Amino acid sequence: MPPLPLIYTIRPAEIGDAERVTALLQLSYPVLLERDYPSELLRRALPRISVARPELLRSGSYYVAETPQGQIVAAGGWSWSSPLCASTPAGMGHIRHVVTSPDFVRRGVARAILDRAMDHAAEEGVRRLECLSTRTAVPFYEALGFKTLAEIELSLGLDVRFPAVHMTTLL
Repeated sequence: MPPLPLIYTIRPAEIGDAERVTALLQLSYPVLLERDYPSELLRRALPRISVARPELLRSGSYYVAETPQGQIVAAGGWSWSSPLCASTPAGMGHIRHVVTSPDFVRRGVARAILDRAMDHAAEEGVRRLECLSTRTAVPFYEALGFKTLAEIELSLGLDVRFPAVHMTTLL
């Protein structure tokens, strides 16, 4: 039997969402990333990547999908700042911290969030978006028109190197 239709609202995140977004990250990443990353690497990396970023929550360009019951089932957005370098070329934005509850993957929620984020980015003058995808999310980003630039390793500090895929698309 197919799942029931998912009813949710996409809205800009607020700083008051920090606890629920962190809980979503901590629920989702261990489950969704386990097939593409060694368990020892996840054990060391997850505490660093599974925390809501206050600067994103305050930005007005980071969104949550919330059910009528108040459950945040997905989040993500964009920013002008790059997690890779201090300065970025004019017209370039960066997809940031996208996550979906394991119970709601493949139901269009993350796609709806990124459609909203990409529309907003274009309205703000972004002409090219980059993202640092997990290995797991590469097919998702490819479906949105992103192309792989390179496989990279992100330094998460304390000798934790996390493999990612640097991707880009034009708006």
